[in-house]
Amino acid sequence: MPLTYPHVGATRTGELPAGWRHVRHRVRLPDGCFGTAGQAVLTWRLHRAAGVRITADAPRAAPGVAVTSGLGIGPLRLAAPCEVVWTVDDEHRAGFGYGTLPGHPARGEEAFVVERDDAGRVWFEVRAFSRPDRWMMRVAGPAGRAFQHGYARWLGHTLRRLCRHPA
Repeated sequence: MPLTYPHVGATRTGELPAGWRHVRHRVRLPDGCFGTAGQAVLTWRLHRAAGVRITADAPRAAPGVAVTSGLGIGPLRLAAPCEVVWTVDDEHRAGFGYGTLPGHPARGEEAFVVERDDAGRVWFEVRAFSRPDRWMMRVAGPAGRAFQHGYARWLGHTLRRLCRHPA
């Protein structure tokens, strides 16, 4: 299926397109957890530990992998189909960006990246750009934007916990 937005890959550089809602949340992770954190992001473990139902056609993020996130319970569960558009996994960065597919309540792209800086500090960043695409997101207005920012903070909190208690 085609992606529902034109700026494919913009979250990779962090230069988010003008005219879209932006989310940027960066949190410091415990020292020494780069490998654990990067693998948690790339294997969907972070999202699952955060309470998100993930259905993916591969066990690891890679370009072209279809993934559907599900938030909520039972008939109130909201399905959000996406496709991974880029990944990185090297000695300094690990993560991916995925873009929305038809049926997602919004249109845009979101990235989840773990980074080790030159001083050895480990950071996790969520960055995204989006617009409402379905009536529920348009009606949600500021509450929808607050949810997106809260979700980014929750992922940061969850990843810190996973780093303190690796599996």
